[in-house]
Amino acid sequence: MYYDEGRAAERLARGVPPHEALDTTSAQAWVTFDADVRTLPWVGRPSTLARRPPLALLLCHPDGRTREAALDSVRDAPELRPLVVLRCADWAGPVRERARTLLAKVPGPELVPLAALILRLAGRAQGGFAHALLESSLREGPAADVEVLMAHPDRATRRFAHRIAVGRQLLSPMRLAVIATTEGDVTLQDLCAEAALARLREGAEPALLDRLLAARSPRVRSAGVTALRAAGRHGEAEPYLADRSAAVRACARYVLRQAGVDPLPLYRDLCSDPSAHPGAAAGLGECGERADAGTLWTLTGHPLAAVRVQAVTGLRALDAVSYERMRPLLEDPAPAVVRGATLALLPDADRFEEHWLRACLAPDRPRAAQVAAQRLLRERHRRSGRPAG
Repeated sequence: MYYDEGRAAERLARGVPPHEALDTTSAQAWVTFDADVRTLPWVGRPSTLARRPPLALLLCHPDGRTREAALDSVRDAPELRPLVVLRCADWAGPVRERARTLLAKVPGPELVPLAALILRLAGRAQGGFAHALLESSLREGPAADVEVLMAHPDRATRRFAHRIAVGRQLLSPMRLAVIATTEGDVTLQDLCAEAALARLREGAEPALLDRLLAARSPRVRSAGVTALRAAGRHGEAEPYLADRSAAVRACARYVLRQAGVDPLPLYRDLCSDPSAHPGAAAGLGECGERADAGTLWTLTGHPLAAVRVQAVTGLRALDAVSYERMRPLLEDPAPAVVRGATLALLPDADRFEEHWLRACLAPDRPRAAQVAAQRLLRERHRRSGRPAG
């Protein structure tokens, strides 16, 4: 059903029931409704209102005494509990206290549908009461209530429920690992990966760590690689030296060094077969020596774009970028290589001829070349103190 939130208060004033006037499952719809009621013509144009204002309107009435009196009738209207939650954060003390007395009598499982609204109001000056009530209910109540909210479409609600679930240890170690490796929310990835590793330290099955190591998220893989040290599996960090993520590569080097293994010779070996290990070029730059720059410059001409990109990254990390040798890569057929070369050449932006950069902005030039020219022009003008127009 389509709801026009901006007109919900007016529609309800004309007698439309709440479930038809607004989306009663939406926390924001209730917040908007509460604010919009204040704009209704309570005096001066009585014909625009129903003869007897509905309870929902009275609960949001501009006059505090009216709001307070209306709360006495909410016991028989559980569908209006969202407005009780709003009144728990009311600016008027008497209204607030009466609403809190009512909400405190609501059974814990019946607070679950109100969770998104409660959490949205928690940031208000008087929003802490309902939040504490919900948190206490979820920490002490049925696990099923927490499970429901873990799948809630509202991100803040989902995060809140996961924190409760982790704190109560409602999730098995493997389920924590699955959430960490499949959840798109970075906050939940970190939360569940950390909890899974804690359970691993307590003796969870080793397959848990294997799941984290296979995660798509670099943050989760980093946590998994670092945990190899505590698990006594230092040698398994070696494949991650060439990971596509710089953070994961750094963790792999740390774990190997803790076992007395120098990663530099390993990187040099990996770069002898760069097609199989593109990330090794970046890693070589991150821990290599100046003499390794020759290898990286050679790899900037490799037929595989992924190798060329990582070689440019390695040269930047090694602080071995040469303007003359890097400039041709701005015309590389791979956009990722052009982006990497642009980043490497920004410190030398003032060495580019402006007419050449502007020529690169022509519509017939590749999109990556146009973007590179724009970035270099902006940096060039920033250094000279001129506008980039």
